[in-house]
Amino acid sequence: MKRIAVSLLVVASFASSAAFGADMAVKAPPAAAPPPSPWDVVVTGALMSDYNFRGITQSDHRPSTQGGFEWRYNFNPNFQGYFGLSGESIDFPNNAAAEIDIYGGVRPTFGKLALDFGVWEYYYPGGTCFNPVVCAGSTFVPGTALTALGGNVVKADESFTEFYAKGTYTVNDNLSFGLQEWYSPSVANTGADGWFTTGNTTVTLPSAWFKNGFGGYVSGDLGYWALGTSDAFYGFTNYTSYATWDLGFGWTWKVLTLDLRYYDTDLSKSECNAFTSAQSVSFSQSFVTAQNPNGLGTNWCGPAFIAKLSASIDFNSNLK
Repeated sequence: MKRIAVSLLVVASFASSAAFGADMAVKAPPAAAPPPSPWDVVVTGALMSDYNFRGITQSDHRPSTQGGFEWRYNFNPNFQGYFGLSGESIDFPNNAAAEIDIYGGVRPTFGKLALDFGVWEYYYPGGTCFNPVVCAGSTFVPGTALTALGGNVVKADESFTEFYAKGTYTVNDNLSFGLQEWYSPSVANTGADGWFTTGNTTVTLPSAWFKNGFGGYVSGDLGYWALGTSDAFYGFTNYTSYATWDLGFGWTWKVLTLDLRYYDTDLSKSECNAFTSAQSVSFSQSFVTAQNPNGLGTNWCGPAFIAKLSASIDFNSNLK
């Protein structure tokens, strides 16, 4: 009898548990998270002790500022389209108000290889023809650009377009290599075509070396700008193709980057003047050449050490 009683109690216990479980509300599965938006916006800003473009100052070796934003659309995890707008303060001989960059393209990715194809417009509004003695409005008097009056002359509009292809191969978290090719049919609206080829290496320092969210890197670039012959405004000048390089290091913290970098080219002061028609020049008999008969030279293409503090805010990543 005792065994029968115990068995009945066990059966009753299971039955009670089953009935209790049946009365409990079934908990609904958690709602699926919404898919991430394919749209993204990145806002950038920078303060620079000098604005350097391919080894040549764009701000007459004075401080410059930059601000811009870039819209991105991710068609899938390995293919992105983008459009950007940026502005930089400059100091050109034609007194252009600023540099406005308008660009766009696509970025396909294949594993560790990231590619980038696009077009870039450099727009310099508000310029006036530099050296009014040899300019009729913004039209040059043919045959006098580099020989008459011993002075430089620059068009009112130096805007131009480039097409580019870029590739970056990321070896690991600490090492990447890049190669870029840029082409313009008329560099700085001179009529001279230009092919700019550049390669770079970036070494990201181990995160264990830093604390409190700081990071660091070392990077360098080596480029070569193959330049053609100008139009009649600049006297059909054969511009000197040149090499340019930079080497620097930087610290990162959240959205901020402080970059300290050395720039230089192999252009002489005479060759630099023939290409830039800079307003900051000096005369020397040694600067007189067939390419640069006015004997003016400039340090716009010379060595420069530049500090740059920049910020980049990715609305999909930084503001979550």
